Amino acid sequence: MFDKDQMREYASIMAGASTIEWTEATWNPTTGCDRVSDGCDNCYALTLASRLKAMGQPRYQTDGHPRTSGPGFGLALHPDSLDAPKKWKRSRLIFVNSMSDLFHAKVPLSYVQDVFDVIAETPQHTYQVLTKRSLRLARVADRLSWPDNLWLGVTVESSSHVDRMNHLRSVPARVRFISAEPLLGDLGELDLHEIHWIIAGGESGRSARPMEEGWVRNIRDQALDAKVAFFFKQWGGRTPKAGGRVLDGETWDQLPS
Repeated sequence: MFDKDQMREYASIMAGASTIEWTEATWNPTTGCDRVSDGCDNCYALTLASRLKAMGQPRYQTDGHPRTSGPGFGLALHPDSLDAPKKWKRSRLIFVNSMSDLFHAKVPLSYVQDVFDVIAETPQHTYQVLTKRSLRLARVADRLSWPDNLWLGVTVESSSHVDRMNHLRSVPARVRFISAEPLLGDLGELDLHEIHWIIAGGESGRSARPMEEGWVRNIRDQALDAKVAFFFKQWGGRTPKAGGRVLDGETWDQLPS
């Protein structure tokens, strides 16, 4: 049912660990999502959710709309998962909602605040929240309490979505970051004012769209000029590891200070 990479990701999600290079653990107080832009076309989480549903995993039994989501990938809240990070004694870098989007329209604002409260109550951890729904993020930001150990990011997969960075800049997160993954085109000239970190990476999977070296170099060079931390996750291909992670002879693993 799973290939080797999918099996690794399945095992990590079930264990709360992560195979994602820029984090250490995952925490999914919600699961499920809907496509909102071209970066969602080959969503790994949608495919994985369908298989988890078929395996009988209870958190993946809510079906989404067949046009925008899929089997097992309907938006679902899991309040019984809220206290999970409190049980992790060792400090961790935690990616929130690797299988969802916390700012999905179906996630009540009160529940988002519940997640933020857990983050505030566990200062030993650092949390990374990533969303494509930057407009909702900006609209509700002033109604949330923002803990210092929360990093907030938006996905910018192509030049069509650079405006998400402007929404991000309006948010009072201590660290604001950009995920240019899957990178689907040249982002052009970027305004990196008040941005602290950029992740770039190519798409992986059977239908992976190719990424050009020049697109990545453009992001890296602008990040270095602006003194913004740069992390290169992968070239992508048939599997996440297929093309490796080396860019111009170096592995770029910078994190925000």
